[in-house]
Order: sequence, then structure tokens, then C-alpha cells
Amino acid sequence: MKQTVFTIQRTRPLTADVYEMTLRGDASSITAPGQFVNAALPGRFLRRPISVCDWTADSLLLLVRVAGEGTRELVGFAPGTELDVLCGLGNGFDTADCGPNPILIGGGVGAAPLFGLARRLLAQGVVPTAALGFRTAADAFYLDKFAALGCRVLPATEDGSLGCKGFVTDAVRSVPECTRAFVCGPTPMLRAVSALPQLQDGQFSFEARMACGFGACMGCTIETAGGPRRVCKDGPVFRKEELAW
Repeated sequence: MKQTVFTIQRTRPLTADVYEMTLRGDASSITAPGQFVNAALPGRFLRRPISVCDWTADSLLLLVRVAGEGTRELVGFAPGTELDVLCGLGNGFDTADCGPNPILIGGGVGAAPLFGLARRLLAQGVVPTAALGFRTAADAFYLDKFAALGCRVLPATEDGSLGCKGFVTDAVRSVPECTRAFVCGPTPMLRAVSALPQLQDGQFSFEARMACGFGACMGCTIETAGGPRRVCKDGPVFRKEELAW
């Protein structure tokens, strides 16, 4: 973990409540896709944890879903605004353990860390399938970016307005050859994906409310097969065999 200052370069809307933010600063503390940052907002006591979509040594790409006043304020900052950020938090995905046919499974803004993961798997010579679930076509984003990387993209929408009609698990069932998964999204989605019989192994990134972001306050603790674990410090990525539903 490293505390540093990032400068907002650009913010643009992707959907009605999801924004893409590009920031400039020292991102050298990020070592794996799936890690996150914790950004301080002026006048607010708690930082806002945001998963890293992609990064270089001196830049961050974040996808922010507006969930309240704090995130609404964050996406409204003008270019040039400086943010105090705790960078390189949590344990990310292990790209060495991907198998020959990995599938990336994202629900809503859970697609964000999977983009940086996809880039790094492709750099290893592994072509992943990306199954991405949204409520409607209007809520979908980054499908073209995953495709441009070279991923096979399988969208799913609950109303059938784009791709497979249903949940992202319905799209996953159409690719039985993909038995190893990298997953990020809300807990009910993670539970449903974990129950798919075709998935022999997987890494699951949890979303949780956080205060400190580095394991001190215990506020994001979840129960696992090995006992209580902190999402911010021990996760946010856990292996399938660790999960206790």
C-alpha cells in the first residue's frame, strides 16, 4: 500500500450511473489485476474504495458506479483536481493459475477489474471468454473494449435487450469448455456462479462496504471455510474452495 496524490485527467459517463475516470500519478504499488484504491474526498470522513480497471506505472483507469453522495461528488470533480489515494490495496487475481480456457464473469460494474485482468492474460498468450451481465442494454458498457482486446464476449441482460436473456450464469452455461473462472460482482451473483457444476475452479472478487481499506477496522469481514476473513486485506479475491455460502 502507498499513499499518493493522483490528478484527475478525464471523467466521462458510460451509462446513467457508471463513469470512467482517468488519473495521473504513481501507480507502482499496484502489482496484480483485482486490487483496489481508496480515495479520500474533501470534507468526508471515510474514503471510497474503487477497484482498479487498468493501470500503467503512472496512471489509473477507474470505473465508478454512483451509489451515493460521495461517489456523485467524485465523478463531478473537474480535470486537474488532486485526490489523496491509498493505492495498491488488497490481493488481486493470480494470472498464473488460469488454465487453457478461462472465463471472466462480471456483473455490472464488477466488469471493471476483469478488463485489466483480460489484458494481462492475453499478454501471457491466453485468450479468455468474457461473460458480462447487466440489467438492460442501456446499462451495458465496455463490451466493445473487451472485444477489441481479442476476448470472446458473451453479454447477458435481464430483459433480453442485449445478448442472452437472463442472468450472466445463463451465458456461462453456453460455454461448457470454460471450467476455470475469474468472477467479480455482487454477492448473490458470486453465489450463483459458484454453484455452476461446470466450474471446477475459480477466483472470486467480493464487493464490501469498507472503512479503512487495509485490515485495521475489521468492518468488511466475511465468513469463509477457513473462518472470518477481511475482504480488504485477505481479499478481495478468494478462491472457490475458500467460499462458505
